[in-house]
Amino acid sequence: MPKQKVNGIEIYYGVHGQGDPLVLIMGLRRNVEWWYRQIPTLSKHFRVLVFDNRGAGRTDKPKMDYSIRLFADDTAGLMEALRIRKANILGVSMGGYIAQELALNYPDRVKRLVLACTGPGGERAVLASPERLKKFTANEGLTPEEILRKDMDIYFSDEYLKKNHEKMEGFIKLSLRYYQPPDAFERQFAACLRHDTVNRLNRLDVPTLILTGDDDSLVPPENSKILNALIPRSELVFFPGKRHCFFIEEADRFNQMAIDFFQSKS
Repeated sequence: MPKQKVNGIEIYYGVHGQGDPLVLIMGLRRNVEWWYRQIPTLSKHFRVLVFDNRGAGRTDKPKMDYSIRLFADDTAGLMEALRIRKANILGVSMGGYIAQELALNYPDRVKRLVLACTGPGGERAVLASPERLKKFTANEGLTPEEILRKDMDIYFSDEYLKKNHEKMEGFIKLSLRYYQPPDAFERQFAACLRHDTVNRLNRLDVPTLILTGDDDSLVPPENSKILNALIPRSELVFFPGKRHCFFIEEADRFNQMAIDFFQSKS
């Protein structure tokens, strides 16, 4: 896949399929590899743009302060460079933060919006428990593989982990590709902590579908309820018993809901 110079950095991206444009925005630390359950299906229906955020994957990682608004500016700049005037947008986790800022600051570029396992931040945010947050960030001295194995119960349900050992080994191998350096993680994580759209979401005027696992301990599902209350044209759907990576664990249902929503005429 190629790179595109945008906003002072080289962004690694790929385009898959044909049809209406659909931009997928990944979350904290991760890169395009994590869309492995989405790209094959969604690209049958849309022209799918995937890319590595600033600080992740094969995109540049400048040593500077990052912000969610900056990530949104990067996204809009990439769309412009690729001559994508308007697109459906799907963001997961930190990618959902970015999708909100993109829709608020570049409303003419957003057709429909899917926000998954994410929240509005700010004073209304429901944070992970101190114990969970401590575990998630306690990475000093650990190898990337040890970090992934430590966090698997954050991402997937206990039942899924128990029944899909081979798939999970493949997931770990995939996740280790182009792994993010610790300093870039810290800059992205600091941007997440400053995320705040609470007092602006009433300005969103695009159809919005909010999806979350109801057992997500990293970005608790209460945040999706808050988004639903704040975004005028939104609907909320829970995935029972699922955690932060429900879009991987229940990819078939997740993908079909996204396809139906983006293709809806209502």
